[in-house]
Amino acid sequence: MTSRTATLADVTVPAFGASEAARWLRAAILVVGGAALTAISAQVVWFAPWNPLVPYTFQTASVLLVGTVLGSRLGLASMLLYVALGAAGLGVFADGSSGLAADGVLRASIGYLGGFVLAGALVGWLAERGWDRSPATTIGLMVLGNLVIYALGVPALMAVTGLDLPTALRVGALDFVPWDLIKIAAAAAVLPLAWRVAARGTRR
Repeated sequence: MTSRTATLADVTVPAFGASEAARWLRAAILVVGGAALTAISAQVVWFAPWNPLVPYTFQTASVLLVGTVLGSRLGLASMLLYVALGAAGLGVFADGSSGLAADGVLRASIGYLGGFVLAGALVGWLAERGWDRSPATTIGLMVLGNLVIYALGVPALMAVTGLDLPTALRVGALDFVPWDLIKIAAAAAVLPLAWRVAARGTRR
């Protein structure tokens, strides 16, 4: 089994000290920062004319970025915090929405929220194995993260809305593939570049 390597957060966010309290403080700041970034990204919302049901946002990109940069444990914790804040009534979900249900009916995006949690942990685990250090492996990391989100989101969308499988696949996944490919290409360029910049900084 491949051993854990450093994440971008490990090499770019300095420790506040060697004590246990300092390590917990750093971890808490990273977890809260990741949840805040995801919440902000979720407010950039638009609907395509061909898909009025599920919005386009930068939310998924933030989920995968946070998980990759923070690693599996902190990425998981950050996404759990994000979902918990929305479930508690804070308007951190897409377009300022909150809550996991309304009038006893689960929100249509409930599966995607669960997917965010698992994807944040998965891409963090892959980043700890060095998958975010080259364009090719970064693409693989991002594709797998997106597939996890789709795998939980589409079945839940069907269950909540009553859509049939072909329709749910289209409005809950396939319509978003071009947008996701753009985000994946951006990540494949930015993350390896960030590692090169970080490496130059450590050599000074």
